[in-house]
Amino acid sequence: MLTDLIIKKFAIIDNLHVAFGSGFNVLTGETGAGKSIIIDAVNLLLGGRARGEVIRTGEDEATVEAIFNLGNNDSLQEKLLAAGLSGGDELLVRRIVTRAGKNRIFVNGSAVTLSQLRELTSGLVNIYGQHEHQNLQRTETHLELLDNFAELQEPLAIYKQAYGAYQQLQNELQRLNLAERERQQRLDMLSFQQQEIAAANLKPGEDVELERERSLLQHAEKLTAATVGGYENLYAGQQAVCGTIAAVAAQLEALEQIDPHLGSLAKSLQSNLYNLEDVASELRDYSAKLDFEPQRQQQVEDRLALISSLKGKYAPTVVELLEYKEQITAELNDLNDIDGRREHLQRQLENQRELLLSAGKQLSCQRKTAANELSRVVGIELTELAMAKAVFTIRLLPLSEPAINGLESGEFYLAANLGEDAQPLAKIASGGELSRIMLALRRSIPTGDGVGTLIFDEVDAGIGGEAATAVGEKISRLGKLLQVLCVTHLPQVAAFADHHFLVAKREDYGRTTTELTLLQQETRIGEMARMLGGTRVGQQTVEHARELIVSSRTLVG
Repeated sequence: MLTDLIIKKFAIIDNLHVAFGSGFNVLTGETGAGKSIIIDAVNLLLGGRARGEVIRTGEDEATVEAIFNLGNNDSLQEKLLAAGLSGGDELLVRRIVTRAGKNRIFVNGSAVTLSQLRELTSGLVNIYGQHEHQNLQRTETHLELLDNFAELQEPLAIYKQAYGAYQQLQNELQRLNLAERERQQRLDMLSFQQQEIAAANLKPGEDVELERERSLLQHAEKLTAATVGGYENLYAGQQAVCGTIAAVAAQLEALEQIDPHLGSLAKSLQSNLYNLEDVASELRDYSAKLDFEPQRQQQVEDRLALISSLKGKYAPTVVELLEYKEQITAELNDLNDIDGRREHLQRQLENQRELLLSAGKQLSCQRKTAANELSRVVGIELTELAMAKAVFTIRLLPLSEPAINGLESGEFYLAANLGEDAQPLAKIASGGELSRIMLALRRSIPTGDGVGTLIFDEVDAGIGGEAATAVGEKISRLGKLLQVLCVTHLPQVAAFADHHFLVAKREDYGRTTTELTLLQQETRIGEMARMLGGTRVGQQTVEHARELIVSSRTLVG
């Protein structure tokens, strides 16, 4: 619901802030007062075209803002989340137009693009009149309106599920039915890759072990010198450390009876000697295992180079190389068994097509029945809206192939006058006719496309008397379900409003400004009297205005 509209430096509006209420909001005023400007401003917030000439004379930029109460609009909350925008109970939209041609658009304080603005506001407001936001002129919405009228959401969901499964099978079969040349090329390539990886005879962790071995081979001389030399110095040499320590320990032990402390030191040396002998033994064993064949280093280097090459081509680790080999094998099996798989998928596709057509035919049958009923109901509504000679029909045309929304397309047709051939509604309806047809549809399908705010412009064009009263009553009843804004020149329509706004011009210091005022009881009666009597308003006209308001309340309860 549109709760607040703020307009600054836009056309002849200087600074305007209006709070709209729920139900039926009517805007009235003399011709040229600026009623259409207000609708133009709303249209701008819905992604309409921005022109520099809308900026007030003497100003550099114009700003239009709106606050929408979102209620339980989960769909819009999801769109906000997907766009990375903050959600909440309200949506603040602001658009700034500059003379330089630059547009700045903000939603909940974050900058967005024009296409994002259109996407986010597409489900908030519909304007019916001479404006771009004409959902009724978008034929793709006609089938949706029909389905909503007949409450076909469940059979449509069943059909769409069958269609999704059918599409998936089609895609799989299409992927399988590659051109034979492409398939053979794929086979050749995968066979080569499989053979190349298989020939390497890889083992998990092999590259790590080879890297360690290469490091040993690269430092062979150092390792040999350290281990062999260490053994010699510690144990085997003529002046080996172990021999020297053993001799010292023996001397100290011989003097133990003279000084027991020397005996203690001898035991300490002997203990350390055992440790050194163990180290020497390990160095000897280690050096004995060292076998540095020159050709082995080259073998390791070649093996690592091969593994590195395979990693660069197919996968970053040996484990992933082996996994990739398994994937190749599976795909090769599929490609080699393509005829069998094709036959299997073809049978599945045929079975799914039967299910799809069955669900589609059931949906089509329900749509045909609903189309006749909707045409009848809308026809009744149009008769009461001074379009008694108009013939409204819904044409369902079969498609050559099943589509996402069914086996047929749907489009509204209208023969506006007696004896005329019906033509596509999107091409022939005038603004006033379009507004009345949408009013008739909205009366027939209150929930429509889920949009919560409707703006009617020129809905009363070319009508008066009882037809005008019927228009007012229908809009009022529609306002019990949705928020409605309506620009009108007819007092019979304005009498039904829940909130009556007067659009008027005033002059200050040589400048013209449009103002919007919410009328209370007596001021409202005065505006109604003006609409009834023009410049000559007497007491009788005032009483007539009062009676119109009272009688309208009686009609809608």
